[in-house]
Amino acid sequence: MKRWKNWIDGKWTESAAGQPTRIENPATGETIAEVPNSTPADVGCAAHAAKRAFYDGRWTGLMRGERQRMIWRLGELVEQKAEELARVESRNTGKPFKYLSLGMDLPAAIDHLRFFAACTRDTFGDEAGEYLPNYTSIFRSEPVGVVGQITPWNYPFVMAIWKIGPALAAGCTLVLKPAPSTPLTTLMLGELTAEAGFPPGVVNIVVGDNATGQSIVEHPDVRLICLTGSTAAGKKVMAAASESLKRVHLELGGKAPFIVFDDADPAIVGEKAAFAASLNTGQDCTAATRIYVTPARQKSVTEAVVEAMRAVKVGDPFDDSVRMGPLISKVQLERVQGFVQRARAQSASVLTGGAAPANGDQRGYYFEPTVITNVAQDSEIVQSEVFGPVVTISTFQDEADAVRLANDVSYGLAASVWTKDIGRAMKLSKDLEFGAVWINDHLPATSETPHGGFKQSGVGKDLSHESVKNYKITKHVMVTHS
Repeated sequence: MKRWKNWIDGKWTESAAGQPTRIENPATGETIAEVPNSTPADVGCAAHAAKRAFYDGRWTGLMRGERQRMIWRLGELVEQKAEELARVESRNTGKPFKYLSLGMDLPAAIDHLRFFAACTRDTFGDEAGEYLPNYTSIFRSEPVGVVGQITPWNYPFVMAIWKIGPALAAGCTLVLKPAPSTPLTTLMLGELTAEAGFPPGVVNIVVGDNATGQSIVEHPDVRLICLTGSTAAGKKVMAAASESLKRVHLELGGKAPFIVFDDADPAIVGEKAAFAASLNTGQDCTAATRIYVTPARQKSVTEAVVEAMRAVKVGDPFDDSVRMGPLISKVQLERVQGFVQRARAQSASVLTGGAAPANGDQRGYYFEPTVITNVAQDSEIVQSEVFGPVVTISTFQDEADAVRLANDVSYGLAASVWTKDIGRAMKLSKDLEFGAVWINDHLPATSETPHGGFKQSGVGKDLSHESVKNYKITKHVMVTHS
């Protein structure tokens, strides 16, 4: 069993912490590694290394083309080590290895790095012009400085790339903290940055719990905090960051509606809903969670969704035929079970799932894909983020009612509309208060398209050129002609 260290200033660094944290495989419950629970002193070392790297020119003094080559090289190294990274990711998270870690997550991460390498040389925001006689104004788009980044446990490696890619493209240096239960592939990333040629101190990785994250948020050398996590965590980060007026970029929770009209094909709807509700065991802030359907199609759509959810193969992440692994931890399993139990207590009907698989590995934190009906719009199961393979089915009366029900949550991250009527689709895409609206699909994302929410789903965007702008600040330089 390997005992990991922090990655600070281009090398493995012992933590000042005493007792290490044990990392488990959620499919078996076995301990697979030990990592530090970093102290404020560890965070201070990482922040100071990032500050030196930012101000002494070893990173910011490089030409954009040089920085681009390093980010591109990092993508090449990730591609070379994709199978190893995917295997570690699946052991640490329970994701199906071939289907998800190797089949989806690693290819996406590689593409993201290539995209952000290209963004490094984008001159958007740098311009000049005359707006007063005898003066020229120059707008310089400059990196914010040292940034603190905190990633979640549901997509550890991909989220690390979502964070470091735009920050590095913008010219920032960083301190990155992965989730305490899933840090392994992020730590592996540290060594890859050195192999790609990144100077020491540009990328620093510290592992720890919420207190470690708090130390990053509070550190005076950190100019911006970027978090992907729960809405509750986002509120705490925003409050703490306000003490020193740090910028914040928050990608938070979601409760995605999946709106089905009469002209949609129930079979396709069932297949796509099951995919969008069960991928990554439903531990996705954009997962389909609330299906709304017209009364005329309620029966056919419900039957199709139930059939498709029952067909999702749950089991060993290293079985190539498996499509859904365990939940991330015992705590998360109990949380999901609690939501379903409370829904039952409020007279909801569980049509399939709602418990651990009868023939599953009892050592792991498995939970069956679950479909629930007879739920009130104001019930907890409809309003709150479950973060598990659980979907509810309710009805709506007309387009206005569909929009009202869809928007009637505190979240606003993602939604989908299922119809052949392009006019209806365009109208609803405008009226829905969500950062992403898919038409006749649910979940696809690309490097070029922004990801981020409305309302309590966050502030700022991941992916796309917009994410790079999060890490830049505009400076006005005014030059007199005389």
